[in-house]
Amino acid sequence: MSSPRIALEDRYCAHNYAPLPVVLSRGRGVWLWDEDGKRYMDMMSAYSAVSFGHSHPALVTALTHQAGQLAVTSRAFYSDQLGKFLQLLCEMTGMAKALPMNSGTEAVETSLKAARKWAYQVKGVPDQQAQIIVCAGNFAGRSTTIVGFSSEAQYRDGFGPFDGGFVIIPYGDAAALEAAITSRTAAFLVEPIQGEGGIIVPPDGYLAQCREICTRRNVLLICDEVQTGLGRSGRLLACDHEGIRPDGLILGKALGGGLLPVSAFLARSDVMDVFTPGDHGSTFGGNALSAAVAYAALSLLRDGELIEAAELRGQQLRAGLRAIRHPAVRSVRGKGLLIGLELDPDLISARTFCERLMENGVLSKETHHTVVRFAPPLIISADEVDAALHIIEYVFATFPTTHMEVCT
Repeated sequence: MSSPRIALEDRYCAHNYAPLPVVLSRGRGVWLWDEDGKRYMDMMSAYSAVSFGHSHPALVTALTHQAGQLAVTSRAFYSDQLGKFLQLLCEMTGMAKALPMNSGTEAVETSLKAARKWAYQVKGVPDQQAQIIVCAGNFAGRSTTIVGFSSEAQYRDGFGPFDGGFVIIPYGDAAALEAAITSRTAAFLVEPIQGEGGIIVPPDGYLAQCREICTRRNVLLICDEVQTGLGRSGRLLACDHEGIRPDGLILGKALGGGLLPVSAFLARSDVMDVFTPGDHGSTFGGNALSAAVAYAALSLLRDGELIEAAELRGQQLRAGLRAIRHPAVRSVRGKGLLIGLELDPDLISARTFCERLMENGVLSKETHHTVVRFAPPLIISADEVDAALHIIEYVFATFPTTHMEVCT
């Protein structure tokens, strides 16, 4: 029987999501509990927002302490929290300046504004003619500008007209980037690993090639690391796997410690300095409460232990998934603790697989109807990874391997 809480949400909430039928009421570490007290392992981490686990004591302490002191005043005034947060953020990432926002979408929008104004003021692109190159399969948010450069038909359907100014090229193809650049190109916006696109990892050397091309052609390389940043890929930043530094960097999700929406656009000085007072802003962006929590979240990463653990546990999880022998498994891919299990939809629906995982105490979510994501909190232990693999193997065993039924 459906939960009355599900019925209540369905009655009053817009149907812009299709949640799994579980009502969660409590979380601690890698674990979640539903309204009936059943325990689940969280293998999605709210799309990487809960990288430090649920209710991490250091983050909860930072949140509650700061909430009792000062939360929101708007950026009309200085606070005693924002400066030290941005200093730590810039020092850890190697970027010169940062502009704090709330959601990942807002940070991406900030990067687009910065790139365009830089193109006009610094590069000399004629007014209103700047172009930004993006990749097919991208996911950068849900604003009308952003869905306007999506290659996913559903994200665009019914929301036009769109502004234009974007060029879409294949992902993982550096030659396509080179060919698409013109004198009007302001920036190349790219995810080091495509998350919502299906956990797509580009060929080795791709980002390094893009870095060289963008430098040579005077084009900004902007890396969208809203999902992949802050340890998720087994490095502080996913672009660290190739030892490159972008001209612009977009962070979010884990930056808020799983407690608050916190995001930022970071860039080199000549890019960020195109902004003047009144050009851009946010009532909540950079508020003292968010800054204090984000500072505490970054502090958890400073010694590198969680990042190293993400690399090791990711290797363990990928190896375990690749050891599963089932005809529905097409591929296992990813880096660190951002992993995609691609299934043959003619044999097993990814949605059905996630529903059966839920029934057996593991929570995840499908993407593009064919890929099951596994992105647990970075604090997950080796024993917990083994426990998750045991359940995943059991769920596969519930699907026949001969004369397979089609699950839709």
